[in-house]
Amino acid sequence: MSSVFPSGPMRGRQVLADHVHEELLAALIDGRFEAGAALSIDGIARELGVSPTPVREALARLEHTGMVRRAALKGYRVAPLMTAEEHGQLVQARKLIEAENAELACARADGDLVEQLRESIERLRTAPTGGSYSEFRDYWKADEDFHRLIAENAGNPFLLTAFQALGGQVQRFRLFAGRGVTDADRAIAEHTEILRAFQGGDAAAARAAMEKHLDGVGQRAIEDSSD
Repeated sequence: MSSVFPSGPMRGRQVLADHVHEELLAALIDGRFEAGAALSIDGIARELGVSPTPVREALARLEHTGMVRRAALKGYRVAPLMTAEEHGQLVQARKLIEAENAELACARADGDLVEQLRESIERLRTAPTGGSYSEFRDYWKADEDFHRLIAENAGNPFLLTAFQALGGQVQRFRLFAGRGVTDADRAIAEHTEILRAFQGGDAAAARAAMEKHLDGVGQRAIEDSSD
């Protein structure tokens, strides 16, 4: 049976949990594990050439994303894909939190934040958007950074905590459509509209642009999942 980790065992210097996390995340996103499949900590450790400890830590982190689930005395299993109802609920929650973040952050934004947002959009433009996680990882990271920067600069630690709690679920949300990046042009245009509101210091426009963006992201995921 072929390995779900094409890169093979990871040797050399001590492998940290975040490296194992990246390998597991790629395997989950690329569909190398079936929904409901049991995840053997010892088996994964053997394949990656590491001890069980970083695998255990990586799975605990992935549990936060909703991609894996842990049952008492049964270990970890691959979670089912997000349902249409869960998808709609997550979009609604993101709009409530992130639209408020955008309005607050815009009202107190300085030139440094605006430049960081512009730079993240430029990274979106230049990042590859191929069909596998290794090909669109940089695109996802740039997208995450854009939203994170706004949340971190909203000035409300409770909203930031709420944003961070939802953050992991966004990766599972992206799997709802069963595809990689299919909407780069539209997402970049929507990010740019948010940036323009920040550049103009228009907090109300920043809120409206963020709501429009998240509506678009949600609708496109539904369209992709139905193809």
